[in-house]
Amino acid sequence: MDQDAFELEAELWLADAADAWVFLTLPADVGEMVRELAGPPRGFGSVRVEVTVGSTTWRTSVFPDQARGYVLPVKKAVRRAESLEIGDSTRLRLVVLG
Repeated sequence: MDQDAFELEAELWLADAADAWVFLTLPADVGEMVRELAGPPRGFGSVRVEVTVGSTTWRTSVFPDQARGYVLPVKKAVRRAESLEIGDSTRLRLVVLG
């Protein structure tokens, strides 16, 4: 595994039932390494990443959250393709794109 890639396990959680945003929280040590690899901050402190869950790979961004560290949005199409529900724990591979 290269230094910009991380294998981790995290639980899906619902940000707000009204808007249905679903996230995973990166472990603190991974979040710190992501921050170091990110370079200069982008809008909202986001960091571009490529994520693989099961057989699904997509590009998105992780976002800093004061209470949780970095959070990763997981879109509905991915959750459906990988049969994931709120509260499920899943393994993923995250690559920092910068």
